[in-house]
Amino acid sequence: MKKLSILAVVLLLHFANSLPAVPTVTPVTPHVTVRPPESSLTLPKELCVFDAKTFTGTRCTLPYRILSPVEMKPGTLYPLVIFLHGAGQRGEGNIRQLSNGGALFADPMNRAAFPTFAVFPQCPEDKRWVEVNWGAPTSHQQPAEPSDPMSNVLELIPTLMKSLPIDPKRVYVIGLSMGGFGTWDLIARKPEWFAAAVPICGGADDSTAPRIASIPTWVFHGDKDTTVKPGRSRSMVEALRQVGGKVKYSELPGVNHSSWLQALSNPDLLPWLFAQKR
Repeated sequence: MKKLSILAVVLLLHFANSLPAVPTVTPVTPHVTVRPPESSLTLPKELCVFDAKTFTGTRCTLPYRILSPVEMKPGTLYPLVIFLHGAGQRGEGNIRQLSNGGALFADPMNRAAFPTFAVFPQCPEDKRWVEVNWGAPTSHQQPAEPSDPMSNVLELIPTLMKSLPIDPKRVYVIGLSMGGFGTWDLIARKPEWFAAAVPICGGADDSTAPRIASIPTWVFHGDKDTTVKPGRSRSMVEALRQVGGKVKYSELPGVNHSSWLQALSNPDLLPWLFAQKR
């Protein structure tokens, strides 16, 4: 009996040693972009021409930055540009939203050529300009009510119009990514306010095309965008063309989601924008 037990142990050890080694599994940590807290950021010197403001609306508080014309002449009215940032610039420190587009309007040559009020509101971290799925491949339905931050933008604009020498016939909106969705949403809610719009890599409710057909719109999207599919812009552009809309479309070959880099550096963008009037 003792010999059998010893034999069994020997056989078990033999088979255990002959089994293939179990590979070691290393846990995969998903890639996460870690942003420094906004309180640790310092506004670049060239962007200090933007004044920091806060607007308290009916539903929430909205930080925003505003750039004014270098010299305001008595009796002269100036354009107003609303710039809606993307998801990566959300926060409450009133700095991040200037990282795209701020330098364009702060540029001394552009300020001299196109004196304007440029307003950059900042969406809170847990909110969206439009509460819809950005990754959906087809048109969404515009929510019946604007999101909290968009509601504040809708309240802020009339407040600015009353307190500043703004030309009501030259109010514009530009937005990228999340702000591209916001641009489409904003002009559909108040088409009578806007002289032109520039939605960059955003998406719209295509059924709103007849409502905004009279607004000159320059749409940008990268043809390799995997974050917001280019079909979102293509379908809205086609919907606008079907109803005689005043739309330009620049689809950027080989460009992924960062199409705003080319859009905002296009030398024709600001001349085109400021040439539009209601």
